Amino acid sequence: MLNILFLGEIVGKPGIACLRNGLGNLKKKYEADYTIANCEGMTGGFGIGKMHSLLLPKMGIDLATGGEKLFYKVDMVEFLPKCGFVLRGYNFPQACPGRGIKTITLKDRKVTIVNLLGNADFPKISIQNAFQSAEYIARKAEEDGSILLVQFHAATTAEKNTMRHFLDGKAAAVIGTHTKVLSADCMLTDKGCAYISDNGRVGSLMSVSGFDPATEIEKLRTGIPIRSRECWNDGVIQGVVVRIDEISGKAVGCESFSEHVSIAPAEEKTK
Repeated sequence: MLNILFLGEIVGKPGIACLRNGLGNLKKKYEADYTIANCEGMTGGFGIGKMHSLLLPKMGIDLATGGEKLFYKVDMVEFLPKCGFVLRGYNFPQACPGRGIKTITLKDRKVTIVNLLGNADFPKISIQNAFQSAEYIARKAEEDGSILLVQFHAATTAEKNTMRHFLDGKAAAVIGTHTKVLSADCMLTDKGCAYISDNGRVGSLMSVSGFDPATEIEKLRTGIPIRSRECWNDGVIQGVVVRIDEISGKAVGCESFSEHVSIAPAEEKTK
């Protein structure tokens, strides 16, 4: 059995504190063989800097993915071509730095992990059609005898569900990211595909997507673009664990989790 952890989006320093204080026990609890996380909000909730990216392997993240916010920090744009543990969207233009797909070996099984961006709600980004990209990758994975895991960063539940139907029987997992809210539709299809529309966040639970509620309320109440502030209330690590049969290459289990973690804001803010 292969046990794959898909963690939600890491939001700022509170998210980093949650990983430091809780990921080790979580990986033991689920006997994780490999851990994937969305990292694009790791630096203040908006992008990820090079120095923060270097923390990922040290904290137990094997592979990280990012969506439209991945390129917000200039030093990370320059570092991506050298960074083998962070995936950009596969369907970005070929000239885009970094890569969007990775093949590894777990317990003598070849596993291909791809990060795709949806097309429904990212009009400012020029990307290829996600479904055409998924079709090509699924065909190559089948030819190579590789188990396919898809991280799908998309804005609408409809597009994510459509991708789940499209890859059912071809991918062992289609895991949605972007909204930072753990959805209640974690499922396992009859054809062995694990799915969830959004695997949540790593950071503050009692917040607005990891940010201070008072600030977010003021922004919406007044229309003034106030800068969001990190929130330290009630640390949590959210995500799903996908269990895959090594022989068939199909998912046989999919379970969402929301594990509370003690975080100390005074201690972490000084670092």
